[in-house]
Amino acid sequence: MNEVLKVLETRRSCRKFILDKMPSEEDLNAIIKAGVYAPSGMGKQPVKVIAVTNKALRDKISKENAKIMGQSGDFDPFYGAPVILIVIANKGLSGTYLYDGSLVMGNLMNAAESLGIANIWIHRAKEEFDSDFGKSILKDLGIEGDWEGIGHVALGYADEGGVNAAAPRKDNVHWIK
Repeated sequence: MNEVLKVLETRRSCRKFILDKMPSEEDLNAIIKAGVYAPSGMGKQPVKVIAVTNKALRDKISKENAKIMGQSGDFDPFYGAPVILIVIANKGLSGTYLYDGSLVMGNLMNAAESLGIANIWIHRAKEEFDSDFGKSILKDLGIEGDWEGIGHVALGYADEGGVNAAAPRKDNVHWIK
């Protein structure tokens, strides 16, 4: 089977990561490169990727995400993943920013899978970057403009039992010939 098709068929979300095993910088750069090569409407490329490997910031983002989710305490919406790639898109640059950001998310996840790095899409980035918390991160990075959080890709290595997913439904495709 073609390697790309194999990755697309086998990638599943991971919900339990090995806490202290960080992907290499080389692998992270390859994953990010694949993400930013995603197609975009009219080639406008309204998307940025924020790569978070700093544990202290990663933990602050986790707490903020959990708070938005309505969770408290030690709940980690990123399932212990050591890396978070945050996808944001400039709403003023393209009318297709949401779709463009979603394509970047898909490329990031499939590239990670191709390198043996487990991953999962985590929501609530929109709420994070609509808040003072997220706007502060953008300001610290020197990112100006009207940005919306699209999603987070949590990355790391799967712990035992971390990847359990059902096969696709049989009724997902309808042909018109």
